[in-house]
Amino acid sequence: MVARLSLIRRYAILGFIIIGYIIFQFTRQHPDVGRMSQKEGLRANSSQFTLEGEPFRILGGSIHYFRVPKAYWEDRLLKMRACGVNTLTTYVPWNLHEPERGVFNFQDQLDLKAYISLAAELGLWVILRPGPYICAEWDLGGLPSWLLRDPDMKLRTTYPGFTEAVDSFFDQLIPRVAPYQYSKGGPIIAVQVENKYGSYAKDVEYMPYIKEALLSRGIEELLLTSDNQDGLNLGGVNGVLETINFQKLSPEGFKYLDAIQPQKPKMVMEYWSGWFDLWGDLHHVFSAEDMVAIVTEILKQDASINLYMFHGGTNFGFMNGAFAIATHMPKPMVTSYDYDAPLSEAGDYTTKYTLLRNVLSRYHSEKLPEVPFLQGRRVYEPVIIQKHLSLWESLQFTEKPLKSEKPVNMENLPVNNNNGQSNGYTLYETIIHSGGILNSMNNVRDRALVFVDKLFVGVLDYKTLEFALPDGKGERTLSLLVENSGRLNYGKLLDEQRKGLVGDIELNNIPLRDFIIHSLDMKPGFVNRLSASGQWNSVFQKPSFPGFFHGQLYVGGHPRDTFIRLPGWSKGVVFINGQNLGRHWCMGPQQTLYLPAPWLNRGNNQVLMPYLLLTSLSNWFPGKISLTLHRSSLRCLC
Repeated sequence: MVARLSLIRRYAILGFIIIGYIIFQFTRQHPDVGRMSQKEGLRANSSQFTLEGEPFRILGGSIHYFRVPKAYWEDRLLKMRACGVNTLTTYVPWNLHEPERGVFNFQDQLDLKAYISLAAELGLWVILRPGPYICAEWDLGGLPSWLLRDPDMKLRTTYPGFTEAVDSFFDQLIPRVAPYQYSKGGPIIAVQVENKYGSYAKDVEYMPYIKEALLSRGIEELLLTSDNQDGLNLGGVNGVLETINFQKLSPEGFKYLDAIQPQKPKMVMEYWSGWFDLWGDLHHVFSAEDMVAIVTEILKQDASINLYMFHGGTNFGFMNGAFAIATHMPKPMVTSYDYDAPLSEAGDYTTKYTLLRNVLSRYHSEKLPEVPFLQGRRVYEPVIIQKHLSLWESLQFTEKPLKSEKPVNMENLPVNNNNGQSNGYTLYETIIHSGGILNSMNNVRDRALVFVDKLFVGVLDYKTLEFALPDGKGERTLSLLVENSGRLNYGKLLDEQRKGLVGDIELNNIPLRDFIIHSLDMKPGFVNRLSASGQWNSVFQKPSFPGFFHGQLYVGGHPRDTFIRLPGWSKGVVFINGQNLGRHWCMGPQQTLYLPAPWLNRGNNQVLMPYLLLTSLSNWFPGKISLTLHRSSLRCLC
């Protein structure tokens, strides 16, 4: 009898184990079920946020995955966690994720799921800011340039051509991030509806449309809006918590939030820890003491905060935005997005970081994690330019040129599977029979180098609308190399951000006709064809500008971060092993380009430089042009 009871007990225990295993496997494959009894997520039902039913203060920081090499994501997030930040915020750049209509990229550097997962592993909550418009000092505020192929396009409205494109993008994006919501066991505790719409406010139906676009695709967490003070009264949407953006403390803004959202938590969604820089201006600095004093006061008022930026990173490639000083005279952003943030462009600690960590530590019951060690830095031997190729010689490696009676803007060129040209340069050539006054009619976007029979004769831009072409006999080729310096990322002129030649160019009051148009967008295919070409010229021949310059950087041992300084070079771009580090312009304030170690190889590294001019041709010494590499960042050189 005893033996039988013992056997029954064993079978019962075995049965419980089997049932438990079945339940475990089921809940693992169906996380919703496993979370049915989970505490509730972020709520805004009183003057304080609650998370899991307990009071919660968002101590946020912005780091954009698309501005930081993937190999450094963990380093930057660990440094943020060690500073006392508990929530990561990030934008999602539509124009990178859908570079051509219907072609989506969520891999490698753009692996958003991996970024969110990493944040969770490191103990950070996430507030996702999916746009579709993000501002961010990013080209066209993150909107794809191919939208502008539609001559009637009305961005950030319920214009069907725009909403159809948004729906298609969200159909790809939202299913990828929805499983990472808190309600599914993930780190996403809130999602932002659009961005700063109160400063745009062209369509009262637009924000409700974006809200529904998120909800209908499975977003369940708390929804937020984010507006500068001047847009608060126009940027809200029913049932969504409004937040404010500023750098200097705004009592009026908090009072407004209290008035429209009584007994709701206050949050500064963007507390601007520094500011962006523009080519030709000074480097912006916001003192650490002033920043931390305001952060302290915000927290004393029981508000939550997100530092924009905690770490800015870099506008690699051609993706920088532009700022409209006057209606039609934009200034482009520099390549560095250092932002004078608590972590520098290269991930270095700053005085702001140290002071901020001291303040945020008071809002944690446990001791903060230890501060991670800094990455090593190295100064390499100068790069010697070995070969060059003129612009004209490089045209054979571009897509087939377009013949057109009239100028065609970049976005409407029949390239990239009929998605147009997004970035880079466009060369317009036509035949002239005389000299005289060349007038851009203010149709150059943004800057054109002008050549007659391949000889440089002048520049057309927003300030210089006309100049005299030299006289000559017979037929001559007029060439305009037009640079897209970056589209506006903010303001009410987004619909007008087409680039290249956007209208007629006149010679002696007569519109020029019959153009041959070459697209030079510097995409990988073109760069690879160019680099592999056997038609490069020896450096001992006097180079032709504009042109492409080739050299090698030797790295002995394990690669380390460095900065490239380009003394004597005027304006251009630097590629290392096919990676576009961004634009350089001698006018500053930025004088160096950040070169992250993960993009270097042990041994020889290929350096390719499309450059427009030297500051002076007297700077050219055959075989001796060099790139010197420094430890310094933008902060030290302005």
